Amino acid sequence: MLKRIVQLFIVITGGTIGYLYFPELLTAMGLTWQNWMQAVLGAVLGALILFLLTFWIVDYIVDFLRWIEDTLVRAPVADLLFGSLGLIVGLIVAYLINIPVQDIQIQVVNQVVPIFLTFLLGYFGFQVGFKRKDEFLNMVSKKEKADEGTSSSPAPAGVDSSLIPKEKILDTSVIIDGRIADICETHFLEGTIVIPQFVLEELQHIADSSDGLKRNRGRRGLDILNRLQKDLPVNVEIYEGDFEDIQEVDSKLVKLAKVMNGIVVTNDFNLNKVCEFQNVQVLNINDLANAVKPVVLPGEEMSIQVIKDGKEQNQGVAYLDDGTMIVVEEGKSYIGKTIEVVVTSVLQTSAGRMIFAKPKSLEKAL
Repeated sequence: MLKRIVQLFIVITGGTIGYLYFPELLTAMGLTWQNWMQAVLGAVLGALILFLLTFWIVDYIVDFLRWIEDTLVRAPVADLLFGSLGLIVGLIVAYLINIPVQDIQIQVVNQVVPIFLTFLLGYFGFQVGFKRKDEFLNMVSKKEKADEGTSSSPAPAGVDSSLIPKEKILDTSVIIDGRIADICETHFLEGTIVIPQFVLEELQHIADSSDGLKRNRGRRGLDILNRLQKDLPVNVEIYEGDFEDIQEVDSKLVKLAKVMNGIVVTNDFNLNKVCEFQNVQVLNINDLANAVKPVVLPGEEMSIQVIKDGKEQNQGVAYLDDGTMIVVEEGKSYIGKTIEVVVTSVLQTSAGRMIFAKPKSLEKAL
């Protein structure tokens, strides 16, 4: 159907061109016919010539139109809306600027410059509206929340607005990790949980991976999201926007946190550092886990199972339930056994906490 419409449009265009310019061509060649014959012959020849050309170009035109249609259909409504609004504003500004320009008595200026300004400002308006839509949406949402708060339950006098919980933006790694669901269940995380659409797409891509380990991690992340949305007492929102000019998901998260004035929740060490460098608030699940690990003091006793040998001679290694590594001096001979040990020292590193101990039986022998 679209192909027939394009062919009809081309034929009508060819007939119109022939009707308008074929008589002038005959006059230039010194041929004179009756006016109605010249017009009819020109229309027929123009329509016929362009109709023959359609067999070569119509497929390209149809493919191009379908590509535009698919692009517009797949584009989010917010992109189309704000891009169109930006285009309209740009054209209005161009029209206002062109009014005095057209009064200039220089033919090149008053004919060429208005066309150039119209295309240029229209393009800039569309780009600004399209790429800054997230800031505009954030401004509108904040205004609506402020109006709702004012009309329904105004904040008590003297309460600082900065004390209102900020949105928590989850990255892919913290969703796959899974501990975020347990934290939300205990009400330690306040405010709205935001899941960006580009994080969902990355998670789905991982879940569809041909690698079995990655596929299981992705599916685990999707299960965690379902638990957050359906089973836990938290407000979960999906952020539909995207930043087309940014490729990396981590960079998009940082940009989104700036736009929403939110907090990034992650367990990615590198993303943590990037957020700190760009003055974006960040919550690291690993930092929380290290902070709530039980305090162990030198001289305390505990029961552990030695599972492997250590790096140094005669050392054994054990682990607590939270993953803390215990280095047992003279513990190599106890591998596979559960023994009582006495803590000798505790070392806190950036990677976590490490405990050094020795078997209690050796201490009694001494």
